[in-house]
Amino acid sequence: MSKGMGASRRRTFLGGALAATAGLVAAPAILRAAPSGKPVRVGGTLSLTGFLAQTAVIHKIASEIMVEEINSRDGFLGRPVEFILLDDQSKPDVARSLYEKLITVDKVDLIQGPYATAPILAAMGVAQRYGKVMIQSSMGIPKLQTYDMAFPATPFGPEPDKSYPNVILDAMATLSPAPKTMVVLTSKFPSAQFMAQGMRVEAEKRGVKVPLYLEYEAGNRDFGAIAARVKEANADFLWVGSLGLESNQILEALRKLDYKPKNSFHLYPAPGPLALSPDGNLVWSSTFLEPDEPFMSRPGMKKIAELYKERATKANLPYPIIDAQAAGMVSEWQILEQGVNGAKSLEDKQIAAWLKKNVVTTIYGPTKFDGLYNHGAPAQLIRQVQNKEWKVVWPKDLAAPGVKLIGG
Repeated sequence: MSKGMGASRRRTFLGGALAATAGLVAAPAILRAAPSGKPVRVGGTLSLTGFLAQTAVIHKIASEIMVEEINSRDGFLGRPVEFILLDDQSKPDVARSLYEKLITVDKVDLIQGPYATAPILAAMGVAQRYGKVMIQSSMGIPKLQTYDMAFPATPFGPEPDKSYPNVILDAMATLSPAPKTMVVLTSKFPSAQFMAQGMRVEAEKRGVKVPLYLEYEAGNRDFGAIAARVKEANADFLWVGSLGLESNQILEALRKLDYKPKNSFHLYPAPGPLALSPDGNLVWSSTFLEPDEPFMSRPGMKKIAELYKERATKANLPYPIIDAQAAGMVSEWQILEQGVNGAKSLEDKQIAAWLKKNVVTTIYGPTKFDGLYNHGAPAQLIRQVQNKEWKVVWPKDLAAPGVKLIGG
């Protein structure tokens, strides 16, 4: 590998060294012996630098919590878990090289998937070559998950480009007046582009016209010309296939033109910066879980939410509240833990076979892998920034108590 790759090899080792903090969640010692023996080494990458870093740091904190949680129980097969985390710099080619290194040089026992579709696809090719189970939480194009031992940790469902746009359109139909036109603006990042194309198709099927469909390069930071075209279109609704800080930059560019969209949806933004921005009030976004009822009543949810808030605050995250991004990584580890201990093996084929035959309990509820592309049923939700906090607003039966969708 090149010298440039050296900077990407930032390692985080989590395992026995975390014993001091594991007592926060551990059962009494009289009931359970601490894991012991040779650590089970789990390797993975996250985009700790680059344009995806604002969101990937959320996944890192969630991983740290889960490794501690697992080691406070029985580890994997009674052995402590050690997580080897490398920085893929938000670059798929770097992710590919680092997973190759984790498997062939570091000789990890198991792997975990990275954040975001492009790095996940790069890593999945390596996993398939070496026959490794790979669990991932954020690949938004399920049809590309053709590897039989790849498992989704987040309930996108097998066709989110069809199911999720209709959730959004159902919510839009309740506004008064209901939007009749929509601008679709998206990054060319694969999952965002995939969802944007689905949104355009489903909107027009439902009679919502799309006068402007516009794509920009992933990682773009200059949105002045794009904002001018959005303002000129002046549609009733703005749908943005964004990642990280792109939504903040787009809304700021629109504000500089004295234009504020009537209502806007943002696909995968960095949750804190958008919620706390003066431009973010009442914007919509994608989610699967927020720290309100009915989600807080799920087993272990309150404890994980408290630990996440504590760690995210110490890390100076602008929005130290657990959400679907952190929950996705929590779910990854829950699936791997149950797969290993359920199969009573570290052999990838045995873990995969067990997962396919059993229901796994995650932070998202009971999870199955018996559908197309190893997916179960979709469970997409819409959240909205209200008083600088994200709140689930749709579907109505899963909205936070006393909260409803507010039109712009």
